[in-house]
Amino acid sequence: MRISQNVTPKTLRRRVEKMFEISAGKIRRVEKTWASAGGAPVFTVRGKYTSRGWTDWTQGFQVGAAILQFDATGEREFLAMGRSGTFERMAAHVSHTGVHDHGFNNVSTYGALWRLMGEKKVPFNPEEKHFYEMALKVSGAVQASRWTTLPNGGFIYSFNGPHSLFVDTIRSLRSLAIAHLLGHVLMGERDSRISLLERLVLHGLETAKNSVYYGQGRDIYDVRGRTAHESIYNVHDGSYRCPSSQQGYSPFTTWTRGLAWAILGFAEQIEFLDFLLGCGGGGVGLNRSLLVAVRVTFLKAAEATADFYIENSCADGIPLWDTGAGNAWRLGNYLSKASDPFNGWEPVDSSAAAIAAQGLIRLGNVLLKEGAGARGRRYRAAGFTIARTLLGEPYLCMDARHEGLLLHSIYHRPNGWDRIQRGQKVPNGESSMWGDYHLRELGLLLLREARGETYPVFFRRSGGEC
Repeated sequence: MRISQNVTPKTLRRRVEKMFEISAGKIRRVEKTWASAGGAPVFTVRGKYTSRGWTDWTQGFQVGAAILQFDATGEREFLAMGRSGTFERMAAHVSHTGVHDHGFNNVSTYGALWRLMGEKKVPFNPEEKHFYEMALKVSGAVQASRWTTLPNGGFIYSFNGPHSLFVDTIRSLRSLAIAHLLGHVLMGERDSRISLLERLVLHGLETAKNSVYYGQGRDIYDVRGRTAHESIYNVHDGSYRCPSSQQGYSPFTTWTRGLAWAILGFAEQIEFLDFLLGCGGGGVGLNRSLLVAVRVTFLKAAEATADFYIENSCADGIPLWDTGAGNAWRLGNYLSKASDPFNGWEPVDSSAAAIAAQGLIRLGNVLLKEGAGARGRRYRAAGFTIARTLLGEPYLCMDARHEGLLLHSIYHRPNGWDRIQRGQKVPNGESSMWGDYHLRELGLLLLREARGETYPVFFRRSGGEC
């Protein structure tokens, strides 16, 4: 991609505010028309949100969108919408033992409301705060209970089963982080107390080791920063076997939304580790020197994936849905040009761009704080460049009749779940609940910086104390 050095949160402020103006109508429309009995809305078909039976992993994005809207605009109707949606729809997600998506569903709802109360953006209510914290404690423990033990570690397994580690889950670790901060543990057989922080760290290390490639050592045959969507293990002896992919083109190419989850997930976990280390480290459940070593590993993975994203996206920062997709070669030197969602060969994925942009900005902020100015500024500038692209046409949906906010999002290309419009050869023109949500989350990050407001993190306690 071609990184612009002239884009900043302040220069983007009006675009972000316009996006939230458009967003308000989209949220109202989905809330009014959606029939909840059909499950969670997942993606649009002909501009109208529809469901797709797999898991209801997008329910938190639907409800959480209203909370983000309130956070950005102060419009209390959206706070009421987000609160009622959380109270009425999210309980089953807290105790859902069958998915690895707790950080998506529950941190985006209970966690967002808890954060706003801690930031004093909503009135303090001790009973309500306790309600949010109870939900977040249980969610973190349930997520952590999906555990495959390895000879020297372990991981939270995906809904595919104990053999399967998804790169996506690195961002869903937020549920374990908050539950740990709230003093919670997972209780096991014979009342064994299982540290949620330890499981967070072990899962993150396993993801960094086997879901990310570094172009050296074991990965000498491969490219630095590439990711595998799924890592497969032998459940009998705990050995790593091979990469796989559910939603990408192949195990040996890079599904870009998985890549984006890695960038954002590792960046946020580094911010969380820095918070723990600032609180003394040793007093939070793991040795301080171990946390420092974990941070080094997470930063290595974050920078590798960030660099790969930058090197393998179009000039305006938007990637194809998979960097090794079969017909990408037919596009010629597409990386030197602005993205074209209407090309005839391979779809782009704007949702991957929205997720990656936030990760790049957060990674840049981490590096600036530790004195790595040039690297930090580069990643921030890359994130701002992507944001500028997404906050305008052809990506920002201006059509009030279309229920989506961010156009040209891709869900599951191998399964054929993405609609191809008449006259087109590849999917385009549709939206996804996670793409819309993460554009709003990116917008909030930019807006808060432009306004000089509190930097948003998922893990801050009430008052920000250690």
